[in-house]
This record gives sequence, structure tokens and C-alpha cells, in this order.
Amino acid sequence: MKVYDVIIIGGGQAGLSVAYFLRRSALEYLILDDHKEAGGAWLETWDDLKLFSPSEYSSLSGWAMPKSNEEYPTKAEFIKYLSAYENRYDFPIQRPVKVFQVEKENGLFITKTDKGDFYSKTLVSATGTANKPFIPKYPNATHFSGTQIHSVNYSNSDKFKDKNVLIVGGGNSGAQILAEVSKVAHTKWVTSNEPTFLPNDIDGRYLFNEATLKYLGKTIKHSKDHSVSLANIVMVKSVKEARSRDVLNAVRPFKEFYEHGVIWNDGTKEQFDAVIWCTGFRANLNHLESLNLTENNKINTEGTRSIKESNLWLVGYGNWTGFASATIYGVGKTARETVKEITALLKR
Repeated sequence: MKVYDVIIIGGGQAGLSVAYFLRRSALEYLILDDHKEAGGAWLETWDDLKLFSPSEYSSLSGWAMPKSNEEYPTKAEFIKYLSAYENRYDFPIQRPVKVFQVEKENGLFITKTDKGDFYSKTLVSATGTANKPFIPKYPNATHFSGTQIHSVNYSNSDKFKDKNVLIVGGGNSGAQILAEVSKVAHTKWVTSNEPTFLPNDIDGRYLFNEATLKYLGKTIKHSKDHSVSLANIVMVKSVKEARSRDVLNAVRPFKEFYEHGVIWNDGTKEQFDAVIWCTGFRANLNHLESLNLTENNKINTEGTRSIKESNLWLVGYGNWTGFASATIYGVGKTARETVKEITALLKR
């Protein structure tokens, strides 16, 4: 029975970041990834997605992303970079491997998959959130006769041409999909609160700096005293263009659905052919359920290390596993600390 020092579940940016630091050690590790090719969750995003940082701020540890043809890299460019990153460092990866469940027996993790069982002394879960899209519950949602899709299943605007489309969600995905769909359809945008747009001169570079300073225990504000937040909308080219067409006008949530659309809080009915939910994701922790660690869709951690199961680390799920750890520029810092802890544990 082969026993690895470390098994990493997930071959996206978080898993690769951990592998980058592990390769500097003498530890034997393996990445299990459920996709047929490199790219992780980026493979699930829509066709024309743009990153909101220039190439040099959209890079993983050790090797900068090649310069993009435009100011902000495309989805395709970033996936190509992830593939090249894997090849450059020759990470040990098996794919496609579907992980069903993780068990603990006699001090070892048993990762059960469609390719058999894998044994390891420690485990890093880096499965992200893409496989667990979140759609809020609304009364009579099942009565709606139109189309409902989550942003994870949105590819492009072709099927929405000349339709009435409701787009729900106030983050960057909501703004970018609204900008795209509004070119071919009649759109309305619903957000919980009035969306916050960053000034034109603030993009992921400032978020990168904030992630760095927060990691060092400091804080940052933009020179115009505008607080930088990962929840704010970055004014990429498509969103600026949508602003010029005056389509970035959001309204507050509706009350319920009816067969042909939604009912607003004042009782007014409005017809829609489709709803696109840009309402985010939850951590994909299903494979860890048998360890009985999950509470409210999170596992209590100190940094990235599980408090109850000290040989388990969780990387890249969001701020509860380190500030900006679900971002390209933030995950490297938490990955580095994770590997330091794993190495120290196994040395003992």
C-alpha cells in the first residue's frame, strides 16, 4: 500500500500553489483533479470573462503570467498559463479523478475515488466553490415557466437575444454578465444593496496590495480615501461600456415569482423570459462530510489548518482560510504557510 506524505484534492490555482511550495521539500505528494485538463474552476466560467488585474498581478508563485495582448487577460489566456505552469514545474497530477469521500483510519487519510483509494499522512483540500453554486430561495420559484441558470452555467449571450432577462447579483460576475447580455436583450439588474463601483483607476493591483499588507497585519486605503474591497465592482472595459449605455442601474430584490416573471414588493408584476443568478458559491466540502468537521458549510480553521483534525488543511475557499485566499494573488501566501506547517508536522 503506497502512502503519500500529502494528497492535494483539486488541481486549480489553490492546489497548484500548494504544490509549488511542496516541490521545494522532500515530501512525496500527489494532486487529484476532477477535470480532464488544466484550468480548475476557470474551465467553468463564461466565454468572454476578463480578469480584473493586469498579467503581472494575475500570477501564481514563482512564475509570472506572460503579458496579455490587452490590459486584462482573458479566460483563455489564464487557462493557458495554468497549463504551462503545471508543465513548467512537472507537478505529479492524476486526472480526471473524481473524489467521492475522505475517511480517516489508523492515522491515515483514505481518499476514495473512481480510480481507487489513495492513502496519505496529511491532506490538503483545495476544491474551491465552483461545484457548489448558490441560488437564494424565493417563494414560487418553481412556478416560473422561464429559464433559470446560475452564472456557472452561463457561456455567452446568444440564447438570450431579444429576451427579457433578469440578472440577480451585485458582484463582478453580475456586472460583467449584465454588460454582455444587455447588448442583445432587455435586462433588469437586481442587487441586495446599491452596487459599489471602484473608481476607473482602481483594479486588482490595489486588491493585490491590500492582500499583501493585510497578510503583514496592516491596512491600506486608496489615496482618494476610497476603501478597497474584494466585493466592489472593477470597471473593466465591458463594464465601462455598459455604463456608457446607462444599463448599470440596479434595483432591490423582488418579493416572489409567478408563472411568467416576478412580483415586486409593491405588488407589480413584470414578465421575464429568463433569470441569470450571479449569486456566488459555497465551499465544496462534500467529500469531507464523513470526518464530521463541517459546521455551517465551513470547517473551523486556524489559518488554513483544521482545528479538530490537525492533519487536514483547507486552501483557497475564501477569507475564512486567509484573506483573499480564493483569489489568484492571495492564494500564494496561504499556500506557503500551509506547506510550512505540513513540513514541520511531518518532520516531527
